[in-house]
Amino acid sequence: MAVQKILYDCDPGHDDAVALMLAAGSPELELLGVTIVAGNQTLDNTGRNACHVLQWLGREEIPVYTGCERPMVRDRVTAGDIHGETGLDGPVFPPLRKRPEPEHAVRFLVRTLMSSQGDVTVVTSGPMTNLAMALRMEPAAAEKIRRIVLMGGSYTNGNVTPAAEFNILADPEAAHVCFTAGRPVTMIGLDVTRKVLCYPEIVERMARADTCASRLFVDLMGHFCRTQKEVFGWEGGPLHDPVTIASLLDPALVVTKPMNVRIDLSHGESYGRTNCDAFGYLGLPATADVAVDIDVPRFWDIIETGLRRYSETGKQA
Repeated sequence: MAVQKILYDCDPGHDDAVALMLAAGSPELELLGVTIVAGNQTLDNTGRNACHVLQWLGREEIPVYTGCERPMVRDRVTAGDIHGETGLDGPVFPPLRKRPEPEHAVRFLVRTLMSSQGDVTVVTSGPMTNLAMALRMEPAAAEKIRRIVLMGGSYTNGNVTPAAEFNILADPEAAHVCFTAGRPVTMIGLDVTRKVLCYPEIVERMARADTCASRLFVDLMGHFCRTQKEVFGWEGGPLHDPVTIASLLDPALVVTKPMNVRIDLSHGESYGRTNCDAFGYLGLPATADVAVDIDVPRFWDIIETGLRRYSETGKQA
């Protein structure tokens, strides 16, 4: 498989942190930069969390850029009930040396895309504010995006309201901009990510890898799985965000179906819903490939492989 160039936009977040481990440690991917948005927690926290994770992994050379601290239109929301006061409660990190770059994430996205050959995949696992603002700032950047792969939405039920998933609800207007940018979109929503529940036996399996990454994984899942059980009643937390990166590493991992997808911007009860025309009722062209199934054992194999790619103390093995 040819090396894929990616930009990863996220709001760490426990599951974002695991996705970052995969992205930073996979030789199949060239991680051009990590852009940070407010979402699971405030921008100060999510930026700090990304730096903590990369420093812990010994990948301090990967640049981090902080971006938008609030949505394009709506009021800011966070997910403190799941991710805690820091957005990454659980692990105890050493003093932080790594700092975000001074350039704003939106400007970095525009600059990187415009200087590319149109071969960059943009992966988002938080609110899509940074990418949407980049597309508004420089519309020509859209043509430079090979594909947008996002964790967000659902063609069935939400996880914050009956209708809406958190990442889309946190900035529906931004999602609308990205879905209507005219680029290929792969939407990986709750319909598949709720199938990859991190049960205790999974945590025990990953602990046996005994690398710096696997130890961080165990610490992350201690908090994440506990809060998921408190809020949703599950025995294992769904590892939403890493499915995006895993799907790039193994294109056969996720089954998708082309659908016309529209974001509900009504500010009513269904605000932020991804209205996915799964059966083609509207007769409109498909605007996204929507994930409908996932090979769960294969997913956990990818996670384990990713964790084992690091040494015991940091850096890749």
